[in-house]
Amino acid sequence: MSELDAAGRHLVLESGGTRVEIGTVAAVLRGVTVGGVAITEPVDGSGPPPFANGIILAPWPNRVRDGRWELDGVPQQLDVTEPAKGNAIHGLLRFTDYRVREQSASSATLGAVVPPQHGWPFLLDTWVRYEARPDGITVTHGVANLGDRSAPYATGAHPFLRIGDTPVDDLVVTVAAATYFEVDDRMNPVAERAVDGTEYDARTGRRVRDLDYDTAFGGVTPRDGASAWLTAPGGATLEVVQDVDWGYVQVFTPRVFPRPEGLGRAIAIEPMTAPPDALNSGQGLQWIEPGATSEGSWGLRYMPGGM
Repeated sequence: MSELDAAGRHLVLESGGTRVEIGTVAAVLRGVTVGGVAITEPVDGSGPPPFANGIILAPWPNRVRDGRWELDGVPQQLDVTEPAKGNAIHGLLRFTDYRVREQSASSATLGAVVPPQHGWPFLLDTWVRYEARPDGITVTHGVANLGDRSAPYATGAHPFLRIGDTPVDDLVVTVAAATYFEVDDRMNPVAERAVDGTEYDARTGRRVRDLDYDTAFGGVTPRDGASAWLTAPGGATLEVVQDVDWGYVQVFTPRVFPRPEGLGRAIAIEPMTAPPDALNSGQGLQWIEPGATSEGSWGLRYMPGGM
């Protein structure tokens, strides 16, 4: 029987020296190591993951301004789940215990239904498939519309990344994105702007210690499939890879991430199919017809230094 804690049932997947740990609450990615090198920040299961570390974001990522949007001209009011900023954040499955639908030694599929609720008159079935690979992990998100009307959908994930014991401040982050989303004081987008000549141009790499990002990027043009990557001083590299239709990525660099030794720097690189407030802008949003399904993937790929 699987271990049970605040992150749900604890599942372990392995492949060629890679160990992947997941939990069923929010289909959370609890940890990934490749050849003994940790490439994600661990989730200990003692409570909700800090800063949404490792959770799945569905049926939208990031924020909906005021939790309000319109459907065919009719106002919709989602529950406000970010009271300090007055928004709905990170979808509707953040505290849902997914069911394990399939599991092997190296992969597992977790599923959860999104029922009709405040501001959301749709019935969706969603699933996430984690697959351990010798160099990292592939994560496939799926959705099926079980209702009788077309439904909006977007998704993403919220992994915090690392390269072993290298201090996060010493890592260099590269983001293959041409635009960024300017936001207001409630973190809602007000404009999409070119990164050229701004502090948000990370196309040639920037040290994490110099950044203060909680920023969504668009115009993503993956390089060999990678939308963003971290590089350690010794040359080890961790890539975030995503399908070409996953056109957005959020980079978040809090300075107060909880660690056993105290608060410190961390970096989340969040692949997304749509930017913040997509239910209002329509940007990147899919409309899933009744009976239709859709799938898409992202992943992590680790390459040790000296290769």
